[in-house]
Amino acid sequence: MSGKKKGLGRGLSALFGDEKPKNQPQEIKQSNTVSISDLSRNPYQPRQHFSEEKLEELANSIKKNGIIQPIAVRPSKSEKSKYEIIAGERRWIAAQRAGLHEIPVTILDLSDVESLEVAIVENIQRDDLNPVEEARGYKRLNEEFKYDHESISKLMSKSRSHISNTLRLLTLPKDVIAMLEEGSLTSGQARPLIGLGNASSVAEEIVAKNYSARKVEYLVKTKKNISSKVKSYDANILKAQEKIEKALGLKVYISTKKNNSGKITIEYKDLEQFELISDLLTKH
Repeated sequence: MSGKKKGLGRGLSALFGDEKPKNQPQEIKQSNTVSISDLSRNPYQPRQHFSEEKLEELANSIKKNGIIQPIAVRPSKSEKSKYEIIAGERRWIAAQRAGLHEIPVTILDLSDVESLEVAIVENIQRDDLNPVEEARGYKRLNEEFKYDHESISKLMSKSRSHISNTLRLLTLPKDVIAMLEEGSLTSGQARPLIGLGNASSVAEEIVAKNYSARKVEYLVKTKKNISSKVKSYDANILKAQEKIEKALGLKVYISTKKNNSGKITIEYKDLEQFELISDLLTKH
């Protein structure tokens, strides 16, 4: 991992100008102005979704003020005199909308892994990635460049648990992942759904009722408890439970143990229901 950390230092210091790499005079070239058509997007760019509203705002700003910060690029591997964007893709798109023909760039000599590192770090520092894009960026670092969770944690200045939990979001059903990408579901709301059999239907309920992350945790915990109880019940217990529920008009849970002991739980939603239960149990 020492080689990768050194690479990251070169990449980020080159991008943000913190220091000039030793014995690497060719790494940073002077900023140039190049044709906007000579640039292509970064294949390692983790960000896939751009806000149309923000793009229009940026395009209007560029029309008025131009591009203040040059776009970081590296020479294209496949086309001579062409460049691949490392950081600043949103500015490049907005510049096209603003009608610019040339654009200021800073040309860097970075490897594929450095390009991915810089793209992820730059976007996360600016809070531009949605949770799914962030997770996919971490996944590429893990699978393509063999970073373990601890190394990604140090690279991104995030806790190891954050990296692991973010990656686990990719195990959710596709429709739930789509909700995360479009922003109708937050990572805090989605995380408790990981491993839940009916995650899609629960996600729809969360969005429809606008549940908070804490409410989601309680909801999922309740559903898991009910599911585990139902699996362990035999037909007679279920029948008895339904009979009591019908008599009380309240939700009832019966749990039993191997020695035939157990407990009956009666759920109430308000003070009126509580008083009803109290009256029924204290009648002589």
